[in-house]
Amino acid sequence: MKRKYLTTLLWTSLGTTLFFFLFFNDEKTFRTFMITLLLSTMYSFVLGFGNGFINEFLNKKFPWSEATRTRAVLSIISIVIGNFIMVYFCNYMNYVVIQKTATAEEFFSSKYGVTNWFMINIALLISAFLHAKSFMEELKKTSRKEVVEQKLIAKSANAQFESLKNQLDPHFLFNSLNVLSSLIDENPRQAQKFTASMSKIYRYVLEQKDKELVTVEDEIEFAKTYCELLKTRFEDSVDFTFDVTREDYQKYVVPLSLQLLLENCIKHNFATSSKPLIIRIFSDGNTLCIENNLQIREQIKESSGIGLANIVQRYSLLTERNVFIEKSEVHFKVKLPMLLVKPQVSSEESEDEVAAYKKAQRRVREMKKFYSSLITFSIIIPFLFFVNLFTSKGEYWFWYPALAWGMVLAFRAFKIFGIGESWQEKKIREIMNQQKNRNNGKIR
Repeated sequence: MKRKYLTTLLWTSLGTTLFFFLFFNDEKTFRTFMITLLLSTMYSFVLGFGNGFINEFLNKKFPWSEATRTRAVLSIISIVIGNFIMVYFCNYMNYVVIQKTATAEEFFSSKYGVTNWFMINIALLISAFLHAKSFMEELKKTSRKEVVEQKLIAKSANAQFESLKNQLDPHFLFNSLNVLSSLIDENPRQAQKFTASMSKIYRYVLEQKDKELVTVEDEIEFAKTYCELLKTRFEDSVDFTFDVTREDYQKYVVPLSLQLLLENCIKHNFATSSKPLIIRIFSDGNTLCIENNLQIREQIKESSGIGLANIVQRYSLLTERNVFIEKSEVHFKVKLPMLLVKPQVSSEESEDEVAAYKKAQRRVREMKKFYSSLITFSIIIPFLFFVNLFTSKGEYWFWYPALAWGMVLAFRAFKIFGIGESWQEKKIREIMNQQKNRNNGKIR
């Protein structure tokens, strides 16, 4: 138990002691004050610690945020049984052991039945207030935690994706300048042509750098332009073949992926007129493939592997489908997933999620209203009891508003925690999830 909770129980004991001593004790002596203090402390600590223990135990085993309905049902059962036992224990200690105003047989007779029943109701109201307070605190804590987690996830993914995309510009520029540097010495006229073409290519790089995906058609057109530049330098030493079906042109791939793979082909393989490097770009099912004959050149230093690793990581952030790499003694192939749609929430899915969010929001709002009503009930009804006690002795009219209000609360509790979703709603959601899973399987 927290120290603050202990302090609250002490102040509650002192407050109830003063209240009952000043208004319900005809004999104002030190002895009666101490007996009242003892009884108030016993009731406060037994009921307070008992309900606190029940609440903490349920919080650990069945948190509100993870098992709301189960927790609500168990809370109702546990506080009814727990407070029944604790109230009978406190009343027995009060009337039989401490004040000795009744024997054990009399205590369990109908004579003290109304007293025990009334005390149980008061204890249940206080316990309901504590559980409602616990629910509100857990709701606020969970909401804050989810907001923080979502912000962290979004920031982390955003930073990771931006970092990956920022690798492209220097990598592309470095390799292009190397090609241009070689052409300046070998063929200045071709170097001028290369510079003009390189500016067009770099414009495409700048245009696509902020996009997560581009169409296969755009990527193929860009790759053809880039291959023309490579052909300018290597002439008959390299040969490019494009065999992508028109049906695949409207699918999506990661931008600049072909350019990075073409660079890798040139970088890791030697190419001569007698042994040309043959690079083939084609579609195979839902994958875009780039394949070259294997003519590994000796590397002076180990490759950093930025290009291929960059593509793999960017795909991992966008889809569950993997980039496949196949290597044999004669060829090297990379398979890029082609997506039918961009991996963003469609308008239909967005509407479903918004509707689900609004429904959950309404449910939380109803739960908050219920617990607010329960807290108000636990304050107003005891107040009416004391008003009834002082104004109309012998006639207990406070039962009528208590029963009417209690029935309304019981109906609302049953509606929120008991019925929940109807069979039709569950079946509709099940069918929608199955359809969504089938659609996702097709997209991937």
